[in-house]
Amino acid sequence: MRVSSGVPGFDELVQGGLLKDRLYVVSGPPGSGKTTFSSQFITQGAKAGENCLYVTMHETKEELAQDMSGYDFGFDQVMASGKVQFLNLMTDGGKRTITQFGTEGGLTNRIVAFLEQQDIDRAVIDSTMLLQHFFNDVADEITGFLSALKQTGTTVVLISEMTDPSSYADEHYLAHGVIFFHNYLEKGGMTRGVQVIKMRGTAIDCDIRAIDFSDRGLRVLPDQKVEA
Repeated sequence: MRVSSGVPGFDELVQGGLLKDRLYVVSGPPGSGKTTFSSQFITQGAKAGENCLYVTMHETKEELAQDMSGYDFGFDQVMASGKVQFLNLMTDGGKRTITQFGTEGGLTNRIVAFLEQQDIDRAVIDSTMLLQHFFNDVADEITGFLSALKQTGTTVVLISEMTDPSSYADEHYLAHGVIFFHNYLEKGGMTRGVQVIKMRGTAIDCDIRAIDFSDRGLRVLPDQKVEA
């Protein structure tokens, strides 16, 4: 079964949507569209009646809402609807919430228990770099964290700060899908694009497609290829 990303034009690149209950990594440089893509993904789920979770380690709920306030795809409404739970792991409240889901096994077991006990359908985790604050042995524990996420019945989007699409990290190898956002300066200004680098169970071509932003949010132009 596939679920819509909520991003106009993107689902055409992946045979109609993302395969349900899988782990997807969204990578790219700052300002390339990762958070907007993830917010539209969560909004789509909430509008479809799904239980959603947004986990962050560096933004408050109010800051994220402010970041998305320039768009009218409905993020504010779903965040206030009760269908989207928001968890900031750097706040005392967030730490207390996650501790309720066990004290053994650290962050990995607690996040997985939260997803399962709260029956979360889709989740965003922002981000891999900030996860390092919670792990002593980063390489081993992130591998275990990603492997555990793949076993849940949740469709997960994990934001990564990886800026080089040719340099794979553990999260790219372990994920079911890898989506990379590009932005680079040319003579005519900023060129933006999205590239599906990996998508298990889905026919993809790995070409970079143009994207743009409007008051409706991020949009993919599937028929418009970009040369890197």
